[in-house]
This record gives sequence, C-alpha cells and structure tokens, in this order.
Amino acid sequence: MTDKLSKDPAPTPAGSGPSGTPYEAIKAIPVRHYGRWVSGVVVVALLGWLVYAFSQGNIIWDTVGDKLFDPSIITGLWNTILISITAMALGLVLGVLFAVMRLSKNPVTGAVAWLYIWFFRGTPVYVQLLIWFNLALIFEFINLGPIYKNETVDVMTPFMVALLGLGLNEGAYMAEIVRAGIQSVDEGQTEAAHALGMSQTKTMGRIVLPQAMRVIVPPTGNEFINMLKTSSLVSAVQYTELLRASSNIGSTAGAVMEMLFVASIWYLVLTSVFSVGQYYLERRFARGSTRNLPPTPWQRVRTNLATFKRSPEASA
Repeated sequence: MTDKLSKDPAPTPAGSGPSGTPYEAIKAIPVRHYGRWVSGVVVVALLGWLVYAFSQGNIIWDTVGDKLFDPSIITGLWNTILISITAMALGLVLGVLFAVMRLSKNPVTGAVAWLYIWFFRGTPVYVQLLIWFNLALIFEFINLGPIYKNETVDVMTPFMVALLGLGLNEGAYMAEIVRAGIQSVDEGQTEAAHALGMSQTKTMGRIVLPQAMRVIVPPTGNEFINMLKTSSLVSAVQYTELLRASSNIGSTAGAVMEMLFVASIWYLVLTSVFSVGQYYLERRFARGSTRNLPPTPWQRVRTNLATFKRSPEASA
C-alpha cells in the first residue's frame, strides 16, 4: 500500500501546469480609446466657443432670470400644457376611430378615413389654424338644426380654434400610427378570438389593441413632444400660450430676445420631463417582448461614470 502511494506523481502545485512549470501572470492591458478623448475635447471646445459667443452679445441675462417665473409666463405655460394634452387626447381618439375605419371592409368608411388622413396630413397645420380662425367669414352661424345653433364668432374662441386645428391634424397622424400597430398583431389571434365567439369590438379592445400598444406607444410619445412645440403656432390665432405670453412681455419691456430665451428654457423643461415619462412608459410596455429591460437613465449614468474608474486589479 505504501509502495503504491510512493509511485503516484506528486500533486501539481497551484498556478502551475501539468509538468510542474509555473504559469506566467497574465498582465491585462486596457484598450485605449483615443478617439473618445479627441471627440470629447472637440465637443467641450465647441461648447466653450458657443458660451463665449453668447457672452459677447448684448443680452441682459438678469432679465431672463427675473421673468422666468413671471405670472404671465406661468399662465402661458399652463395654457401650453392644457392645449397640448387636450389636442393630443382628441387626436388619439380620432386616430383610433379612423384607423379602425380605414381597416374596415366597408368601402364607404374606408374612403372617408382615407380622405380625412389625406387632407389633414397634406396641408400645413398653420393653414388649418387660420382656416378655423377665419371660419366666421364664410359661416355667420353654426347651424346644426334642432341640436345646436349659435354665431360662429362666439363658438370659435381662441381655445376652440387651437383645439380643432391641433387635434384634427394630430388625429390624421395618429390614425396611421394606430393602423400600423393594429397590423403588427398576427391575424391568427383575431381569427382565434372570432372562433371563440368574441365580437369584432371585443376582439379589438381585448386582444388586438393591448398587443398593438408596444408599437403605438413610442411614436405616440414622440408625437406628443412634437405637439408641445407645435402648440407655439396657436399664438397666431390669439391664444395666449407660452410663446405669445413671452412675446407680449418682450414687446412691452423691450426685451424681445431675452423673453425668447425664457420661452426656450420652458420648452426644454417640458420636453425633458415628458421625454422621461415616455421612456418609462415604453419600458413598461416592453416587458412582454424583451427578455432584459433596457437600463433606466440613472443606470446609464452610473454605467458611464463607472467607465472612468479603474478597478484596483487593473491599477495594480
């Protein structure tokens, strides 16, 4: 027993090969990305040049800070949010309606939906706003028979003009977005729902639309952010939103450029806030289609900051 054990080879020491030759320590050399540093320096230089250029202009920056929270500006900001949300809600309802109409096998509803989309997508939203604003020039009264009758001037208030101009235009774009989302759902699921006895309305509301939301939500968020910026056009129809409120103060106080900067700052704040909301909404609807959810903005910041820190093993 002792002789047999003495003939066995000695155990290989840790960190050595089968023949007893020790392995050499692996020295990891990190890859140097010189392009990143060069591009970073160029971007910082351009930003510095831009700040320097604006600092040389005849701009009273104290006025920008003083008027940023002016009551008139806050009122215009609220009106911008209000008209954007209401017009987007109207556009979403019309988009779903006309998308279903266009996908219908009824040739009449399909033709009406196509004409609606063709007209409101084919003409500028600014022109549509002016048409609604000047509607009283051709229709003195809005007469719907026994249902409703009133003077057009009393009906077409600045808010109503802005709502119709933005909402009807947005409905045409949303109709195409919703139609693409509905068509992305496999037709076999619709056929299976019909085989189970579900009506067309229940199939659309319970089977098709919930799955189509993954396709509908991302462009809808982009459309809403675009709506926030497009709402500045309603200043032409006497609706006091953010841009018009800023312009009124700028013209009376002699600070036109300063007030335009105030409006730009608030537009950037609005779009940034709603962009974050859009991101988390898209992340929620992506849970059923992706195995790993995309990182949140805070997780991305932590990852980027970690790239600038070298681990103790690498520094050693």
